[in-house]
Order: sequence, then C-alpha cells, then structure tokens
Amino acid sequence: MNLESFTPLEALASALLPHALEPSDDGAHDLAHLQRVWHNVRTLHAEEGGDLQVLLAAVLLHDCVAVEKNSPLRAQASRLAAEKASAVLATLGWPDEKISAAFHAIEAHSFSANMTPRTLEAKIVQDADRLDSLGMLGVARTFYVAGRMGSALYDPQDPEAKQRDYDDTRYCLDHFQTKLLHLADGFQTAAGQRLAQVRHQRLKGFMEQFKEEIGLA
Repeated sequence: MNLESFTPLEALASALLPHALEPSDDGAHDLAHLQRVWHNVRTLHAEEGGDLQVLLAAVLLHDCVAVEKNSPLRAQASRLAAEKASAVLATLGWPDEKISAAFHAIEAHSFSANMTPRTLEAKIVQDADRLDSLGMLGVARTFYVAGRMGSALYDPQDPEAKQRDYDDTRYCLDHFQTKLLHLADGFQTAAGQRLAQVRHQRLKGFMEQFKEEIGLA
C-alpha cells in the first residue's frame, strides 16, 4: 500500500491501516476518505498545531467500526470506534494519556454524536472530517449515500419542501437543508472556519444551479 499520502508518519500509518476499515462497500467512508481527512488535518495543523501522532491515529481509526447512516446505532458509531481504537493503540504500547486523547478525538468527531470537542486535536479532527462533507466532495458524497440508501434525488411535487417537512431519508436534496448547509456554522478552529466558508459557498452555488436545472430558478 502506498503510504505517501500519510506523510510524515508513514510507519504509524502502516501499523494502523490494517485496523482502519471494516469490510464494507461504503465508498463515502473508505481509504480515499481517510486520505482526504488527513490532508485536511495537515492543512489545519500547519496553522493550529497539535499532536500529529494523536491526529493521525484519530483520522485512521475514526471509522474503524462501520455503521450505516440509517442504522439505529448511528449515534453510537463514534464511541464504538473510539473503544476499538483504544484497544488497538494499547497493543502498540501507547501511553494512557495519548490513548485518551485519541479516544476523545474519535468520539467527538461525529455529527451524529453531537459532542463538543474539548481538546485541540479533537477540534482539528472534527473540522477536518466535516470539511469532507462540504464543497463539491460534500455534494458527491451526499448523492452517493442517497443512492446507496435508495433515496430519490428530490420530491418532484415539492422540491423545496414548501408544503411538507424535510425528509432526507426519502429525498437527497432535503439533506442539504437538514445538515449540509448548517455545517459551516459549527467549526471549531480559525483555519477550519475559513476553509468551511469557502466550501459552504460552493454548496450554495451548487444548490442554485441544481434548482435552475430542474426549473425552479
């Protein structure tokens, strides 16, 4: 496996990657996602600082327990991943304080868990993961997941939900209103906030063009 995308900690990446992902066909939470989140972490770390080893461990293991978006266990997924990650790091001889730091960063990263990160590393990991849900990647991943879940693109009778409640389990377009367009408001670091606003504007631009193409603009 090419480890260059996890520079400068290729040796740690080599030890952790076998534990990073459970067998799954989820292309929204795969190796490419881990590579993108690590790239985001490196960008944020250059400005914010933090412990790179803890950051890499949290990135590589934050999805180490696979739970589908429509599963009743979804809100517990990040805690389950944090518990598994702790056991993995213990086998590598990590000290308790570093294991605890990685545990918190993993548990707090998830939107579904609704946790406020307390440490710099947890803030960076949460921001880095959420950046991958914004911009054009956010668009691509949203429609990909909707396809896997069997959702329609939008409600042809009421695409903007003017006469109904939003339902992103049925209509992909609704997910922009229920989640994606609110993500940029919750970033934890100054660098993350700045990058989030750029990607947020891209999301808004996509929405306007999408509505034009279905005859709403």
